[in-house]
Amino acid sequence: MPDTRSSLPRIGDHSLLNRVILAPMAGVTDRPFRQLCRRLGAGLVVGEMVTSDPSLWHTRKSRLRMDHRGEPGPRAVQIAGGDAEMLAEAARLNAERGAEIIDINMGCPAKKVCNKAAGSALLRDETLVAEILEAVVAAVDVPVTLKIRTGWCADSNNGLRIARLAEAAGIQALAVHGRHRQQRYTGSAEYDTIAAIKAAVGIPVFANGDIDSPEKAAAVLDYTGADAVMVGRGAQGNPWIFREIDHYLRHGERMAPPLDEERAAVLRDHLTALHDFYGEHMGVRIARKHVAWYLADDSRLTAETQRELKATFNGLENADAQHRFIDDHFRHACPPATAPKTPESVTSKGTRAA
Repeated sequence: MPDTRSSLPRIGDHSLLNRVILAPMAGVTDRPFRQLCRRLGAGLVVGEMVTSDPSLWHTRKSRLRMDHRGEPGPRAVQIAGGDAEMLAEAARLNAERGAEIIDINMGCPAKKVCNKAAGSALLRDETLVAEILEAVVAAVDVPVTLKIRTGWCADSNNGLRIARLAEAAGIQALAVHGRHRQQRYTGSAEYDTIAAIKAAVGIPVFANGDIDSPEKAAAVLDYTGADAVMVGRGAQGNPWIFREIDHYLRHGERMAPPLDEERAAVLRDHLTALHDFYGEHMGVRIARKHVAWYLADDSRLTAETQRELKATFNGLENADAQHRFIDDHFRHACPPATAPKTPESVTSKGTRAA
């Protein structure tokens, strides 16, 4: 059904353009990808997480992650760490550099993050969570948001308590991934916890986890009552998903998929942006994972053909060769490899049902 609610979600003074948000993903949501997703319909984009330790900001990786030049607002920067004072200082410094929304990462399941008592590891210490949230909110004049998981493990599903702490501390919006940390990205996301959180707090809640189609987005919004969906892995190789979800929520019907001409143009633009942003040597290498995702999302290709094309592309060593590959790929029509996906709905536990 079309989304008929009149007002769009707000984060402080910022009103979202629609109800579809690009999730922050380390190594993925760099400036080229954020700009692409905004152009293709994302209502808000969030940058890769930045360490809260300013002494590490001199590294090339950190400098690139903090580069928001030319991006339309609101510019959202995610910070990660486990020390309240350091996170507060990082928030203040990022706000001075132009961040218009500060997002705190308490959802990353990566070992190297959790081993430093950051990311989703923080969910095990609710006292520290409250201390961090209060310190960061007090340190800046821009709105502060929070991204969490449902808990650390199946026996510690404390997402609802964390949400209440967040609202009490002044957090302006909350994104919830429907998995606990020990699941990482395995199994299926569940949405009961997100629904319970939305019912318990008055701040905007964004549902995250397994949002991979317009139908799934609508079903999750309907089931949870969330204010928006946050798309992560579903956008890898498929940046058109943002406008497709937005169109479906507004009109209750699928929009036409992108033509091959548009897919080719977007791929070329993305490659050029990566080469320009990182420099040719590094840009060529980073482009490989993105093109692998584009190939995996190309319904014209069999799995074997995808593997062959990926291997070919990974062997290319310069920008011109990568552009020629895209031109050659879309110059030849391929028969569809599989039938279109059957629209999915969401059961009470968040699993998929045809």
